[in-house]
Amino acid sequence: MREITEAAAIPDSKLARAITDYIRDTETELLFNHSSRVYHFGALAGIRRGLKFDRELLYAGAMFHDIGLMPGHGSKHERFEVDGAHAARDFLRSHGISEADAYTVWTAIALHTTPGVPQHMHPVVALVTAGVELDVLGLTYKDYSDEEREAVVMAFPRTPHFKDDIIQAFYDGIKHRPDTTFGNVKADVIADKEPHFHRGNFCSVIRGSHWHG
Repeated sequence: MREITEAAAIPDSKLARAITDYIRDTETELLFNHSSRVYHFGALAGIRRGLKFDRELLYAGAMFHDIGLMPGHGSKHERFEVDGAHAARDFLRSHGISEADAYTVWTAIALHTTPGVPQHMHPVVALVTAGVELDVLGLTYKDYSDEEREAVVMAFPRTPHFKDDIIQAFYDGIKHRPDTTFGNVKADVIADKEPHFHRGNFCSVIRGSHWHG
């Protein structure tokens, strides 16, 4: 039986257990398992890169990163990433976590769909995105051994059609606020589900502004 290396295991702490209970009660099984894999893959990336990171904060960032997709946690006008960041920060504050650490987790969640930036930031910020990029996009698939991937997926299984299932989950969480996808990758999700969707255009915004030149 494949086992996850101890250095990438979920922290055995009161905070981690509280996070697990909260997310398990709030999210679908699809998102709970996805978020758990994001944590493990992010931790494994941190070990490989030789980064020093707080496993509790990484766990918080990974587990809360998609909560903004869930009814009751998604606003009408904010990006779902920002909704998730707010939820995580409030949860961590209520459990006595410092403002600085809570803000680090906020940043990790808010930026996890912004390519090219997180890897240059705090390890927790970088590693939440690293976990997402493997589990959803498969960008670094070959950087992990078969044993590492299999151990994580055995513990937190992917659905038989995870690729389409996660796209549907994204759509369900953002379809009521399409304007929040302007300039980010989630516009592709709505365009995939709604062939007649007209996404915002950066150049059109510039040309349509009140400036005269």
